[in-house]
Amino acid sequence: MERPAYLSKYLFDWDVLDVIVNGQSPLDTKHFITPVNDTKQAEQFLRGYGFDPHDPVSKAELFGNFQESLSFIKKYFLKEGDAQGLDLKVPQSIYLITDIIELLKMTNYKGEEAKELEEKLWAEIILKVMHTILHVDKDLRTNYFNIIQTQVFDRFYKVLYRDPEDKLFLGKEKNPNKIPLVDFETKSKKTRESVIIKLLHKPENVAEELFDRIGVRFVTEKRVDTLKVVKFLVDNNVVVPHNIKPSRSINNLYDVEKLRVEHKNLIEVAIQEQLSEEDFQKAFDKTFSNCELVEDVKNKVNPHSLGGYRSIQFTARQLIKYTNPFQQQFNKLKSFARTEDPDSPITEKILNMDVSLIARDIRFFYPFEIQVMDKDLFRINTEGAASHEEYKRAQKISARNRVFKSLIEFKELSNSI
Repeated sequence: MERPAYLSKYLFDWDVLDVIVNGQSPLDTKHFITPVNDTKQAEQFLRGYGFDPHDPVSKAELFGNFQESLSFIKKYFLKEGDAQGLDLKVPQSIYLITDIIELLKMTNYKGEEAKELEEKLWAEIILKVMHTILHVDKDLRTNYFNIIQTQVFDRFYKVLYRDPEDKLFLGKEKNPNKIPLVDFETKSKKTRESVIIKLLHKPENVAEELFDRIGVRFVTEKRVDTLKVVKFLVDNNVVVPHNIKPSRSINNLYDVEKLRVEHKNLIEVAIQEQLSEEDFQKAFDKTFSNCELVEDVKNKVNPHSLGGYRSIQFTARQLIKYTNPFQQQFNKLKSFARTEDPDSPITEKILNMDVSLIARDIRFFYPFEIQVMDKDLFRINTEGAASHEEYKRAQKISARNRVFKSLIEFKELSNSI
């Protein structure tokens, strides 16, 4: 029976709708892109994505991304680069590609041969990694990373103090409220590869959504001091609560509501009984201990984080200030041209240049992560299942299985990974 022609207006790509209106990631759809039937469709897709398919520079950039994606996949996801990788080989047809248009057209599977289906799945895998690399490369803030790192770390270095005996404190020498620290660590820029792997397992899958490219960690002597570190940072405007990203905050050390009630009662006792600071400190330490969380709290921010990792974690944002050196250099050039050869046509062109759209100062907020834990938790967090290496390994496996999901099912590898 023939299908009525009007039905074409009522056919929907439910995978696409899931992405746009239901929060699904494109990386988790059945088809990463709608199958491309011919060169025209491939060119239309590239234009919609933001690239001119006939521009030699754009074509070269995309082909470079294709080659990097292929190398990345082989190094991190396949057995030829990683002993724990998938026992798969990239089809020879992939190596014969010379233009990204050919890769896009490979997504069009007619349902005739298993070989064509496998090529389609490989094309989509490579396109997923290419898409991620493009978002890493197009994050403009990356150009200012050294400035960002310096400005973020400086705000912490200014409130740290190391005494003649090499003991470290949060708070300067004469600050009566300074807090003894076991260690203070800074986490600088992630490697390009680790950024790509992290993005490949994040639902958002865009570089703007990485909040931990820069981070600091405080390690305290006593667990109760973790709370004091947070208080100090806020009291001294090192961290401004208004610039915290609430959805990124994690606390699996103590029950805040219980501590709030117990703390209020303790304050009342201190007033009524005129407790000395020493007695109050002892009582507060005991109160805090009673409010510690015994069971691990699931990490809602990062479901791939291993359960043994315990700390206070939150993401703050800092207003970064960057002074563009071009303006000052250009003003010197204009002055030089007026003085050396005022009647030159070149001088006339220099003086008539419109630089009004070139910003003298650039300002933007940039996120950074803060972790606070005591020395016992630091030891536990950096050993065994909670160690960074184990976390990175789990993250890589998660990213690999997500990207290769359809091919794993097609090759029936589910039981061997």
